[in-house]
Amino acid sequence: MRLTVVLDCLDPDSAVEFWSLALGYTLSDKLDEYRVLVPSPGRDASPAEIHGPVLILAQSEDPKAGKNRMHIDVHPDDAEAHIMRLQRLGATIVGERVERFGIWWQVMADPEGNELCVVSGAQGHDEGDASSG
Repeated sequence: MRLTVVLDCLDPDSAVEFWSLALGYTLSDKLDEYRVLVPSPGRDASPAEIHGPVLILAQSEDPKAGKNRMHIDVHPDDAEAHIMRLQRLGATIVGERVERFGIWWQVMADPEGNELCVVSGAQGHDEGDASSG
């Protein structure tokens, strides 16, 4: 089974650069108002070779209102450097860094205000996702 996450956004073309860097993904396809991002290596991988969820950026005229009910957590090798790269692309830090369960996470918002968390310290899925972003 493959998991696909769909994120509504006002301008999917603008969101591609941010989310590609945030996730280490590659733009795989443009389908009308949708932009499809897949885990690298991207374009040449068959659906069976894709490991990780696909992210579809879907154009929506509805502006974001309130806190996301679901968000994406990213676990980069160097969380501090990743936060700085995302800020250079227009992300903002939301609130204070949270430390619990031997890990920390920083809630951020993409340029359109969609939340994501940059997590440090939880390298395996055994520890679960403790963020509450």
